[in-house]
Amino acid sequence: MQRQMDYMTIREVFRRFHEAEAEPKGELEHVNAYTLVVAVALSAQATDAGVNKATRELFKIADTPEKMLALGEEGLTEHIKTIGLFRQKAKNVIKLSQILVDHYGGEVPNSRAALTSLPGVGRKTANVVLNMWWHYPAQAVDTHIFRVGNRTGIAPGKDVVAVERAIEDNVPADYQLHAHHWLILHGRYICVARKPKCGACIIRDLCPYEEKTL
Repeated sequence: MQRQMDYMTIREVFRRFHEAEAEPKGELEHVNAYTLVVAVALSAQATDAGVNKATRELFKIADTPEKMLALGEEGLTEHIKTIGLFRQKAKNVIKLSQILVDHYGGEVPNSRAALTSLPGVGRKTANVVLNMWWHYPAQAVDTHIFRVGNRTGIAPGKDVVAVERAIEDNVPADYQLHAHHWLILHGRYICVARKPKCGACIIRDLCPYEEKTL
């Protein structure tokens, strides 16, 4: 784990990220808050591309909790059976859809506590939804962000909650909204796990990682 990067260096890191891509977007396809919740819940231990492939047709016929309940667990399973853990995920989606209908008027709530009370929705999923749909600067820490945060010192921490807090505490406020998207994309495509693409990295001169691949 690297030591916490200083403020001016972090500011330069995110200035470069912003210059390279001012409006980074999440890669999960969705049409409303409900389909975003479902897509993120399905993405656990699965790739965004795999989830998108499975949900394109699904969301054409079930883009609300009511329509998902009408489709039913077996109908949902047929659409998502290419995704890992699809049976448990189907159960969770049906359960959360019923809760949304029964307790939230069919609408997705926008507090972290309410979101994480839904089956299959953890803190990371809640943060993705809060950030992408309601534009709240929540930091959804996955394996990519955890790696980048610790490898670079941008947001070091022993667990995902510590990394989340480090981002919130150390990334300048004007970069908070898109911080997790910049970090996840950097980890997914440049600062990869086994052989980071340091030669193509726009922050390599600011990064203290000793095992650079140049």
